[in-house]
Amino acid sequence: MAGLTEKVLELTREREEYRRKEVDAQAACERDNDTPARCSRRTFVTGLGVPIAAAWAPARVLAGLGIFRSAGSAFAQPTQETPAGVMYPPVDLSYFDKAISSIAVGYAAITWGGDDRQAIEDIAAVGFRGIQLRSNVVEEFNNRPDDLRSALGKRGLTMVALSSGDLSVDQPQSEQLVKHERNARFLRDAGGECLQVIDERPKDRAIAKEDYARMGELLTKLGKRIAALGISLGYHNHMGAMGETPEGVERILESSDPRYVKLELDVAHYFQGGGNPAEAIDRHSDRLLFLHIKDVKTLPAASGDMAGKQPYQFVELGRGNVDLPGVFHALKRTKFRGWAVVELDSVPDKSGTPKQSALINRTYVEKVLGYRI
Repeated sequence: MAGLTEKVLELTREREEYRRKEVDAQAACERDNDTPARCSRRTFVTGLGVPIAAAWAPARVLAGLGIFRSAGSAFAQPTQETPAGVMYPPVDLSYFDKAISSIAVGYAAITWGGDDRQAIEDIAAVGFRGIQLRSNVVEEFNNRPDDLRSALGKRGLTMVALSSGDLSVDQPQSEQLVKHERNARFLRDAGGECLQVIDERPKDRAIAKEDYARMGELLTKLGKRIAALGISLGYHNHMGAMGETPEGVERILESSDPRYVKLELDVAHYFQGGGNPAEAIDRHSDRLLFLHIKDVKTLPAASGDMAGKQPYQFVELGRGNVDLPGVFHALKRTKFRGWAVVELDSVPDKSGTPKQSALINRTYVEKVLGYRI
């Protein structure tokens, strides 16, 4: 999908160039007192690069991306309305009137609680074109990445990322690196793009300054290994981890090599950890790999048997406290190009289903944020 996004952006730039040339050609026609036929030919030739550039992809792909209204040609067909004496029929460029977003919106399968086959079915049915799966999918597909690739391909889904688990500074490095590299190989063979890891907070002791340096070193080692496989490493900030707060995220990023370790920003975890996600996007735009688009709300103080319960709850988009429009304004401002993966850990309303929550989230993305799925 990343390759398709680049091609689509290229077509968008071609569109703008065509419009500029069309204006210049029309001005030249008026200056040179050309006949209508010659003017029509001149403006047609200046725009010829756009439909030619569009020929790189099958019509079904372009139609699926919303570039064309139908699977037909980019060229308008001659009609009775074509003015007499015009050498060429007009080129219909109305397909390019709407700017094509550089942000692709996917969905995470975590809401389905490990039933990844159902998640694949539902996420595709709702209309999302990218999916993030967890490492349990390796066993679910019997360590056969080709089967997963086929299942996703039949439903038009790109595997954006694989959640690979945690990294700990207190556990042997070699065992952890082997596990995550194995997951990265499965991800690559299944046609995926990014490997997600979360740092594990030290148990039974406070975080030491050296822990951040060690975590940065461990992340860099892993990032180098999987880069050789063509997979990018995304560090996921998370509540309860060393990277819970903005300061923790900053220390881990400073301690790791930016060539091999990128930031997978979870906007709800960052908010709950005391940060402003939009500011994080501005600050770390050069390290931003992809995002978790997520919402969270504060729960009333618990008492009695509920004392000690997590004081917040992840909810459908727009039902919590995260400034999601501000997040997308920051993405636009920093010219982010990549995946924004909607994530919901579990269905807040136990009478609902993961698919129903996905539909709620799709409506919010399209109606409020203004991004077509």
